[in-house]
Amino acid sequence: MRGQGPSGLSPMRLLAVFGAALPGLVVIAVGALSQEGSPIKIVPRLTGAALPMAEVKAPPLDRPIIDDVRRMRNYPEQPPIIPHSIDGYQLTLNTNRCLSCHRREFTEGSGAPMISVTHFMDRDGQVLSDVTPRRYFCTECHVPQTDARPLVPNTFQDAKDIGQVQQ
Repeated sequence: MRGQGPSGLSPMRLLAVFGAALPGLVVIAVGALSQEGSPIKIVPRLTGAALPMAEVKAPPLDRPIIDDVRRMRNYPEQPPIIPHSIDGYQLTLNTNRCLSCHRREFTEGSGAPMISVTHFMDRDGQVLSDVTPRRYFCTECHVPQTDARPLVPNTFQDAKDIGQVQQ
């Protein structure tokens, strides 16, 4: 279209895109407007090197919370978090260490909660005698709780608290 470069972007939007690549700068693209009519604000990166391809030392891993307290879920159908360390746990095609405590046969001795019955259903709703392959790799949904600080401010409110007057 007329007024656009080979990339299909207008010159002002192209300027905004290239301005975002400048390290550590907050750029307000002059003349470029968002759909709401306000200037597009490009914010600096949250993590990583300021210069592309620069070597950055990996930050230390956050410490796991290992108090074994079951946490309340933030929303319906949220997978429960893992309230213990899983360092050294093996999750391969042949081995799943989680099942050594959470499988139905072992919960009485371990005190761990049994895995959900939904983990025994295949995609057609058929109940299997063992964990379905779709639910075998626990850490695809369940994550350990850590003491990590949020990257951005969190204003999450529980659904039951929305619309209530705070005192």
